[in-house]
Amino acid sequence: MSQATRILLSLLLGLIAGIAVAAFAPGAVDPTASVAEPIGNAWLAGLQMTVIPLVTALLITGVAQTAEAASAGKVAARGIALFITGVFVTGAIAALATPLILDLFPVPAEAAAALRGALSGATPVEPPPPLSQFFTTLVPTNVVAAAANNALLSLIVFTLAFAFAITRLEPDARDRLVGFFAAIRDASLVLVGWVLVLAPIGVFALAYGVGARAGVAALGAFVHYILVVAAVGVVVILLAYVLAAVGARMSPLRFGRAILPAQAVAASTQSSLATLPAMIEAVRALGIRTDVSGVTLPIGVAMFRATQPAMNVAIAVYIAYWFAVPIEPANLAAAVAVAALVSLGSVSLPAQLTFFASVAPPCVALGVPLAPLGLLIAVETIPDIFRTLGNVSMNLAATATLARRNGGIEQAPLETPS
Repeated sequence: MSQATRILLSLLLGLIAGIAVAAFAPGAVDPTASVAEPIGNAWLAGLQMTVIPLVTALLITGVAQTAEAASAGKVAARGIALFITGVFVTGAIAALATPLILDLFPVPAEAAAALRGALSGATPVEPPPPLSQFFTTLVPTNVVAAAANNALLSLIVFTLAFAFAITRLEPDARDRLVGFFAAIRDASLVLVGWVLVLAPIGVFALAYGVGARAGVAALGAFVHYILVVAAVGVVVILLAYVLAAVGARMSPLRFGRAILPAQAVAASTQSSLATLPAMIEAVRALGIRTDVSGVTLPIGVAMFRATQPAMNVAIAVYIAYWFAVPIEPANLAAAVAVAALVSLGSVSLPAQLTFFASVAPPCVALGVPLAPLGLLIAVETIPDIFRTLGNVSMNLAATATLARRNGGIEQAPLETPS
């Protein structure tokens, strides 16, 4: 049984146990929940303690890798420019689409109220500042204080500036610093892995409290959440066909036929890296020369995670609706920016390992509580299918677009016959 399956089963068992106790022994709810909730909160704190070192290390190593790849030549530089633009675009689309979806299909009011009451530790982080003060809070006067106070936005601004400064150093000094932060990244991921070993216990404890206090409404809320976040992933997948049609001037129908085997592998493995061989076969079917695809496709797999900023922004917006936190335009724009930047530095690992570190920054930007992430990580298995499908589809569409722009298409087998 995979780790993701164990976590999901723990969520279901915790909810069912809590619902059963509330139904058959209501007097036992408070005593048992008072034991379970501290266990769940302690596990959640274990995840939260990894966010700052992991986000900082991911950003610095991501900027260094991006700068190195951009120096590989004109095709690589154009690809990186397209990939960076792409993650900001998909994040912005999610920022617009998710509120629209939630307005059309609102969070069940009863479930939202019950879950707010059940997650007793889910208090919002520091409220977002008004627009007049927003930009003055972005630059930290004390980076240590920013880290201590979980001021992720200002910490990310400093980290980015520091990362770009590292790229201007002499090679020896640059390599030492990048290697240092790469080691911090890897050690943090090991630590996250250890915390996730205890995930079945932590998730069960959190879910028990939610089930006992929210009842059956909790199950419906999780189903609604999965459908909304997956819908944003579907939007990104469809955007890949638009990009292929506009950027590469390929028929969406035939483009879809060529990439279908790669999509099947992506859905089954939930890993863009594992899908790379199938993606190579797809670009051959698209008639793309290897001198283009051999440069852009590996870089795309390494850094272009088109669905990550989109679906992470969607999660943050969903929690804002869930907890009735007002969304200010400046904070929504900041959530898009940090989600896009963090996605560029992410690594190709199972979603559960990087879920908290990649979703926490946009949540902090919107001023929403992080406690729900301890439960949402348990159902990430299903949205992760759409994450991988969107990443693979967008990578192939971007590769086709770059090939068209660089004369790298030998033939056009997907063009609609005249």
